[in-house]
Amino acid sequence: MRSSPERVLPQPPGRGWRGRPWQDYALFVVLVAPNLVLLSVFVYRPLIDNIRLSFFDFNISDTSATFIGVENYREWWGRHDSWQIVSNTVVFTIAAVVGSMVLGLALALLLDRKLFGRNVVRSAIFAPFVISGAAIGVAFQFIFDPGFGLVQDVLHKLGVDKAPDFYQNPHWALFMITVTYIWKNLGYTFVIYLAALQGTRADLMEAAEIDGASSWTTFTRVLLPQLRPTTFFLSITVLLNSLQVFDIINVMTRGGPLGTGTTTMVFQVYEESFRNFRAGYGATVATIMFLVLLTVTLVQVRIMDRNEQ
Repeated sequence: MRSSPERVLPQPPGRGWRGRPWQDYALFVVLVAPNLVLLSVFVYRPLIDNIRLSFFDFNISDTSATFIGVENYREWWGRHDSWQIVSNTVVFTIAAVVGSMVLGLALALLLDRKLFGRNVVRSAIFAPFVISGAAIGVAFQFIFDPGFGLVQDVLHKLGVDKAPDFYQNPHWALFMITVTYIWKNLGYTFVIYLAALQGTRADLMEAAEIDGASSWTTFTRVLLPQLRPTTFFLSITVLLNSLQVFDIINVMTRGGPLGTGTTTMVFQVYEESFRNFRAGYGATVATIMFLVLLTVTLVQVRIMDRNEQ
């Protein structure tokens, strides 16, 4: 026998796609449209203009621009200082992300306990995050000053005759700005981890303690898996923030010593665009940084999706 074709029931009046009311879609458009307009005007349009500008020889002091194709990219690839700047960016970013997250988690674990005066200490740790990076850079200039800085004074009291010259040695200068940024950003990772610890399951921790698990086993096998979404969130946001650090570098070293000792890619964008007046080449560096950052973020999201499956 031939089976009768399935009957398609008509949609009830007032229903749209997948049977949802048209009012839901109208509300969705009303709520999302303003955000899309703002993102299009202030994020996507400048991004597209920046990519377009990277194919031009453009001086910000002149209104004319000459199309040169991929010459800016070829120049960046062949310049001797490009890989030094990339190396500075990678070292600074990895140290800043790992350092601020590890120290933030350690402080969150410590101050999650019922300790006397912990609220005051919490506020003190978070305070540098809301202070201007330029102000912190000026303050740390005095701390690392080779003549009368706090670091030099402590090292001399410990018997170190020749203290590092943080302003003449490129490696020590990069170390200096990295420590300064970690100190400023530590409050952010601390607060996020502290909030995440408030939501962990106490019953799992108690079960591990009853089973006789060591503190390290409880931390790595019970606590860290519960903090995985928070760690993933922080790894992306801290990475984005670290790649955009400009004020601390500009105040403390201005990209030096020895030319590009502490120059990162975002600082190079500023130098090429507003000091050398080569906005086209600066847009090229910004585009390369955007593509690398987009790739890293997509890889992080992919890894997180696999871990959740």
